[in-house]
Amino acid sequence: MFLLRPLYRGRIGGDLCGLWTAKYPRMHFAPTAEERMAGMTHKRSMMTKKLLVDVDCGVDDAQAIMLALAASNVELLGVTCVQGNTTVENVCKNTLRVLQACSKLEIPVFKGAAKPILGDCIDAGHFHGLDGLGDAPDPNAPGIDLVQKEGAVSAMIRIVNENPGQVSLVAIAPLTNLALAVKMDPSLPSKLKGLYIMGGNTESRGNTTVCGEFNFAADPEAAYIVLNEYQCPTYLACWEFTCYSKLSWEFCDAWLAQDTDKARFMARIFQHSIEASKSERLEKEFVSGTGFVSCDSYAMAAAMDDSFITENDHYPVTVELTGKHTRGMMVMDTVGFLKKAHKAHIMKKVDMEKFEQMMMAALK
Repeated sequence: MFLLRPLYRGRIGGDLCGLWTAKYPRMHFAPTAEERMAGMTHKRSMMTKKLLVDVDCGVDDAQAIMLALAASNVELLGVTCVQGNTTVENVCKNTLRVLQACSKLEIPVFKGAAKPILGDCIDAGHFHGLDGLGDAPDPNAPGIDLVQKEGAVSAMIRIVNENPGQVSLVAIAPLTNLALAVKMDPSLPSKLKGLYIMGGNTESRGNTTVCGEFNFAADPEAAYIVLNEYQCPTYLACWEFTCYSKLSWEFCDAWLAQDTDKARFMARIFQHSIEASKSERLEKEFVSGTGFVSCDSYAMAAAMDDSFITENDHYPVTVELTGKHTRGMMVMDTVGFLKKAHKAHIMKKVDMEKFEQMMMAALK
């Protein structure tokens, strides 16, 4: 609410204003420029964010989806599915399970690519479980018939074209669907408000191959196409950054201890990944020690809240396609050798207090 301000300044003006408002209490005087700016800033921060999410629904995808569903200023227009952590059929089933846990089954789910553009499928069953959600039984899981008849790539193009300049695309999976979409509609990136990707790496620290992060290593060609053909504002939550920004296991315990159905659902599907995170293999992969790393949730949080990112680098990026040990590794051009005009925002630091609040709210 704006404060009352006299139209005439000074002692006399102030007295007149006081008399006027006493006699006509419902009258409002013009706000100052500072008040108008404060009101506009508040209004912008509360504006609805239209998001479209592309997932390979493992446990951290589930956490990211629940993050978005808990936010009052987010409209989730749909979820597109792609092979990655598990088969695309499992990804569709898992997405429906997450939406059911949040009482949001009205959100449309679309089935996408079942394999990468080139090469063989890989999965992350050692971390997410063979089914992608910790192999936790769910006798009341929704039927696969709830998946839309329209394919994911077609739906992605349609939804963005129906909302030009308004949709932020959150890509937290191998980028196969996005690569196919831009080949079908080259104008697609120009109609996005922003692209938020969990993927790639900045220090050649691999978690799937020697130098490759999972989402990029699972479909290097797709990652190459997306980083080179999506000329919209692009934000990257890379592997090492998520590790440096990890949460403590103490926070995780408190997060899962909330007395809600959502928290109980997350505790069931997350148990396998918690145990895997504390294994010798994963402790070697994690940068800067062990802890709770919800990789996909950082990209989602950035799409939800413009103020979440507090520091980032700004460089052209691409993906190595041919190296024996480096295929799928993200290449960050700090000098200008690539001669690319488009630069990505590469997250370095985020508001961790805000992140904890958002994560807690997701399971309330």
